[in-house]
Amino acid sequence: MNELHISHRTAATTGVVGRFAPSPTGALHFGSLVTAVGSYCFARQAGGRWLVRMEDLDGPRLVPGAADEILRTLERLGLEWDGEILFQSRRVERYEAVLDQLRRSGHLFACACSRKEVLASAPHRGEEGPVYAGTCRDGLPPGRPARAWRLRVPHCTVGFHDCLNGEYRQCLAEDVGDFVLRRADGLFAYQLAVVVDDAESGVTQVVRGADLLSSTPRQIYLHHCLGFAVPCYAHLPLALAPDGEKLSKRHGAVSLDRDGGGNLICQALRFLGQNVPEGLQGAQPAEVLSWAVRHFDRAKVPRSR
Repeated sequence: MNELHISHRTAATTGVVGRFAPSPTGALHFGSLVTAVGSYCFARQAGGRWLVRMEDLDGPRLVPGAADEILRTLERLGLEWDGEILFQSRRVERYEAVLDQLRRSGHLFACACSRKEVLASAPHRGEEGPVYAGTCRDGLPPGRPARAWRLRVPHCTVGFHDCLNGEYRQCLAEDVGDFVLRRADGLFAYQLAVVVDDAESGVTQVVRGADLLSSTPRQIYLHHCLGFAVPCYAHLPLALAPDGEKLSKRHGAVSLDRDGGGNLICQALRFLGQNVPEGLQGAQPAEVLSWAVRHFDRAKVPRSR
């Protein structure tokens, strides 16, 4: 089986650009705070820029006012970003143009299959569910209209080096199959939007939760199809609720009134394995972040694999 190796950009030639990309489906929770603090420390320690992007494409799941609330919380925590906030909902025309580019290059094909049909025809279960069987790869069945658009994947292994977790490899054809870039409801898939946004924002360093580790090979392959340079990746350990589930909006927002901004930053840093001095407990967020940028030690971050 062929293996696709993608070379990464380096700080020596481009400078580091990191980012934090929350979904405004509710207020900032502790799991998102860990990602924000981790990505901030990675970027700032390298003397780089730190961007903020709102991943607000999934309209039915959005909570009115959540984006503004997240930004206010970041400001109160001293997590200052560079440049303007990018909102995915304002970039639909750009995603459509990239989708058209992929159609014209032969990377994309129309799919008529419903989710029920995909489940029924899947040869086996993959990384994140049933693997698409390729039913529409060579053309739509007679009389069936297109529901979604899928990226055609080769039978090869995509490998990359995660800055925290080491080598990770995935055979796209066997572990995922041809994957959706535009859904049946007309919404653009996360995989497309995140690749286009990272590339066009000049992002060189993606630091995010380990729940997205298995989607990284798909994104790397899509970068390759579009001729984009591939950023470096680091996947942080997930903050889990008492029931073992990943922390989310439903588990409650971080409370600056109860815990104080500096204390919340300390909690996030300790979750990431950092030896925060007791003397910083109760300090202002800016003081804690200043210490964190100087002393953040990647080797102490718990591994996700």
